Amino acid sequence: MAIGEALVAKGLITAQQLKDALAQRLSPAERLDQVLLRQALVEEKDLLEVLSDQLMIPVVELREADIDRDLLGLIPSRLVHKYCLMPISRNGKGVRVATSDPYNMYALDEVRTCINTPVEPVLATKAEIQRMIRVFYGVGGDVIQAMVSEAGDLEILDEHKIESEDLDIQMAQEASVIKLVNEILIEAIDQRASDIHFEPFEGDFQVRYRIDGVLHVANVPAEIRRFQNAIVSRIKILSNLNIAERRLPQDGGFKIRAHGREIDLRVSIITMAFGEGIVLRILDRSSVQLDLLSLGMEGKTSEIFMDLITRPHGILLVTGPTGSGKTTTLYAALRTIVSPELKILTIEDPIEYYLDGINQTQILPKIGLTFARALRSFLRHDPDVILVGEIRDKETAEVAINASLTGHLVFSTLHTNDAATATTRLLDMGVEPFLVSSSLEAVVGQRLVRVLCKHCKEAYEPDNATLLPPDFGYQRGDKLWRGRGCKDCRNTGFSGRRALFELLVMTDELREMVLQHASASQLQKAGCEHGLVLMREAGWDLCRRGFTTAQEVLRVTKV
Repeated sequence: MAIGEALVAKGLITAQQLKDALAQRLSPAERLDQVLLRQALVEEKDLLEVLSDQLMIPVVELREADIDRDLLGLIPSRLVHKYCLMPISRNGKGVRVATSDPYNMYALDEVRTCINTPVEPVLATKAEIQRMIRVFYGVGGDVIQAMVSEAGDLEILDEHKIESEDLDIQMAQEASVIKLVNEILIEAIDQRASDIHFEPFEGDFQVRYRIDGVLHVANVPAEIRRFQNAIVSRIKILSNLNIAERRLPQDGGFKIRAHGREIDLRVSIITMAFGEGIVLRILDRSSVQLDLLSLGMEGKTSEIFMDLITRPHGILLVTGPTGSGKTTTLYAALRTIVSPELKILTIEDPIEYYLDGINQTQILPKIGLTFARALRSFLRHDPDVILVGEIRDKETAEVAINASLTGHLVFSTLHTNDAATATTRLLDMGVEPFLVSSSLEAVVGQRLVRVLCKHCKEAYEPDNATLLPPDFGYQRGDKLWRGRGCKDCRNTGFSGRRALFELLVMTDELREMVLQHASASQLQKAGCEHGLVLMREAGWDLCRRGFTTAQEVLRVTKV
């Protein structure tokens, strides 16, 4: 039975679809299965099952644990990349090799000739094979191989300290370098990375992705070290930065379109001991959840916060370390209250996401446009709500406080470890206690914890409950949750993040304590007496509900 008839018999396509596909071949040589895949009329996995029945070639699910590492050096990587093949293991018949195209016998023959060993093909989807190639041969491995073969003596000249800025520019604009950088960017986006780190060391040029707040080393070929300068120059060209400047820090950015959506990349370059290091912040607007429930704010905390963000005046601060989601929380708050009746202005450094209905401004320190100066001008624009990206100094703090005292609702962020420390931080800046006491409405402290992968999480009872911290309150028989690790979460057990919140609302007692220069610990204790739920306690609640692990909460919170 022909492949088309078999697909119709299994109900995967209709007879009319088969007829249309045959009529829409790009050329007489184009195979029917290629037409069906190109037009997305059939899933590749279903197609492979039919081919398996017809050709008597088994379909396998590729897992990292099943790959024989010794084979990776046996089959040349150029063949792996050229034909999208993946060597799996040895058996009595020879070497098992995964392919998504069983009709390409020339590829299998070339591998067989090269290793002088019989080859037994098995079937796997092209996406699965490509994923395994990235894992074991590195991101952009095919590009690196081509660049190494084409580079010739080019790298030797560079190593002999022959400086040529034009050479760097020419290399950076080579199609191979452009493709390599593009593949690294796409891989990071596919892995849901928030940052890409390019780090030069004495004998290595390392690429790392920050995924769910944790850095992971990207699997790139070791030869990438030879093209370090070309990669740096390529990113500088994209960011419109000075290629010749290699001593001073530089900041820039550029936009790309990937998978049909626009993504902003913010670039920071600094000079290190063995070259220039780069960090790219990936700002993917489509992947950001800008509503409070998706961020993890729920229950009583959500009710109180909703009341706070609809007040007519006062200051609401969100605190936490860099990368803890403070700005995202404030964006979500603004999106909640935005309406034609409100004039909302923001001053940010930089603008990370553009929000409809909100007037956003970016500071420009080079021309003197600072947070404080912009904030003073904002007050003449008749705003109802103002967002200040960050309170960094006394001047900005005092202008923000004066704005709140003159009938404006002010949102801002502050770098502190918890909510209670915010008041003492403002006092340390030199702000008068009576100004803090009279203007501050509430402080939100937050951290981000990784969420267990929904595909592989499982319940368990700990063997040794004494290893859990005493404040967890574990009772024998209680179930906890953990992630086994699977291909969907890259074997980490986690996928995505959500916030832990603590909301300190200023009461008359707390305002009086601020006037008396009370310490952060005293303010926190008084807050707990009035219902303050600490981030750590919120974390334990998520553990019991199966969202995360105790180890993850311990990683991001303190006692």
